[in-house]
Amino acid sequence: MTRPGKVLYVIVCAAGPAPGVGVLVSLAQGAGWTVQVVATPAALDFIDVADLEKLTGRPVRSRYRKPHEPKPPRPDAVVVAPATYNTINKFARGIADTYALGLLAEAPGLGIPVVVLPYVNSALAARVPFRRSVEQLRAEGVCVLLGPGRFEPPQPDAAADALDDYPWAMALDALTRTGA
Repeated sequence: MTRPGKVLYVIVCAAGPAPGVGVLVSLAQGAGWTVQVVATPAALDFIDVADLEKLTGRPVRSRYRKPHEPKPPRPDAVVVAPATYNTINKFARGIADTYALGLLAEAPGLGIPVVVLPYVNSALAARVPFRRSVEQLRAEGVCVLLGPGRFEPPQPDAAADALDDYPWAMALDALTRTGA
């Protein structure tokens, strides 16, 4: 259990499970986290922004703030779920071309625990660039929940069938194990 007031950033990407991110938000709130949802620009079309804002009491963020806008609280931890092929590869390479990726680029350097729960199919997961990205992130201390006993990528033609079984709770459990 976390102490009250710890801030968790939930970064949601444009993938099939994204509409269900409220499940993760609710689980985190139940564990005592204050949740800030950050969406990649493409994820905005996948999620119900108004419902998530109502659930968290905070605006869903998808862009850098303007100078006159209030600064959000610094996260104590970050969960990326569902994390796409694109986001995982960019994160590993330090590309910060969106607000979400800018946050991810900084987090390991600031000592902020990061848990990544992918949603990719087996064809993408088999690609050498992706496998290298996962290895690189793990070498930096990022918890990537991919492989046996974690998220196991479905076959491309079965990806839609895996949506109902997306393991949101696994991300929060992994975060707890990091000591965050």
